[in-house]
Amino acid sequence: MAQVLALGRMVEASSELRLAEHTYEASALAELLGVPAEKVNEDRLYRTLDRILPHKTALEKHFQQRLGELFQLEYNLLLYDVTSTYFEGEAAANPQAWRGYSRDHRPDCKQVNIAMVVSRSGLPLGYEVFAGNRSDVTTVEQVVAAMEHKYGRANCIWVMDRGMVSAENIEFLKKGGRRYILGTAKSMLRKFEQQLLDESWREVHAGLEVK
Repeated sequence: MAQVLALGRMVEASSELRLAEHTYEASALAELLGVPAEKVNEDRLYRTLDRILPHKTALEKHFQQRLGELFQLEYNLLLYDVTSTYFEGEAAANPQAWRGYSRDHRPDCKQVNIAMVVSRSGLPLGYEVFAGNRSDVTTVEQVVAAMEHKYGRANCIWVMDRGMVSAENIEFLKKGGRRYILGTAKSMLRKFEQQLLDESWREVHAGLEVK
C-alpha cells in the first residue's frame, strides 16, 4: 500500500479517495505492482498513512540522502512557505482543525496549515503541520530549528516571503549566524524608494541585478 500511495501520487497528484476509486484502476499500477484493483480501497490507504506517520523523520532523512546521491542535488538554498488545506465538515477529531486565514477562500471551513521546506529545485525536504488559526510568522523559529536538527546548518540560505518577517524572527536568524533572504514589507520598500529607484544596481549574472 505504501508503494501504491507513492506511485499513485506520481501518476496523478490527487486524494487517496480519487486514487482508490479511479486512478489505480485507470493506470497500469495493478499490473506493475501485482496488487489487484479490488484490493485497493480508501480505508487501506488511510490506514497505511497512519502507519507511515511515525517514521516521518527517518523517511525524510533517507530521501534527502538518496536524492543527493542520485542527482547530486545541493541543499544550500532552502525555500520556506506555508499553505493550508480545509475540511468539509466539523473535523471534530482533529485538534489542529481551526478556522483561520483561508488561502482557499473558504473561511467557513476548518483547516490546518502546512509548512513546507523545499530545495532550490523544488524537491520537498520536510514539512510540519500547524493549527489552522496559527499565523505564518509564528512558525519560523520552530521550522528552522527542526530542519537544522535533521540536516545541519552549514552553507544554508533561508528564503522566505514577507509573511514570515518580524523583528523577533530576524533577531532569531541573526543570532544563530544564519544567512537569509526575506521579502520586504511594503512600508519598508516605501522608506527606501529613492535608493531603489536610482541606477546603482549591479548585474551579477544575466537577469539578476543587486544593490
